[in-house]
Amino acid sequence: MAYKQISAGGVVYRTGAAGLEIQLIVDRYGKISLPKGKMEQGETVEETALREICEETGTVGVIRAPIDVIKYTFQHPVHGIVNKEVHYFLVEAVGGETKAQTEEINAVEWHEPAVAWTRGTGNSYSNNIRILRKALSMLGIKTI
Repeated sequence: MAYKQISAGGVVYRTGAAGLEIQLIVDRYGKISLPKGKMEQGETVEETALREICEETGTVGVIRAPIDVIKYTFQHPVHGIVNKEVHYFLVEAVGGETKAQTEEINAVEWHEPAVAWTRGTGNSYSNNIRILRKALSMLGIKTI
């Protein structure tokens, strides 16, 4: 029987003097990604998303809407085949201090939407591109 693993994260945005900005992270493999992590016992996917975003980036957020769920399988050395589900939410940054969790990620970046789209579709994971595109669309930003 396959092992099931659920993670959650989000596309974090903020609006400030510089206008709308999108948060991206540089993961420990040097890839551009979105903050996410594994669900802990007793948590909802929403709680997981907000906790992981805060842990990885220092950002305190509020969920504004669900974006989508990515599902894939991978081979784990202990558990064998793992059915992975990642729930992504559109999250508005409402506080905290931007700081990368160095054990997990290399950097946290804020970009205006066009730069975030270019950077987020470059050295990134293909399944993140769909999430980023949907999030930008939900924020009223057109992508190519």
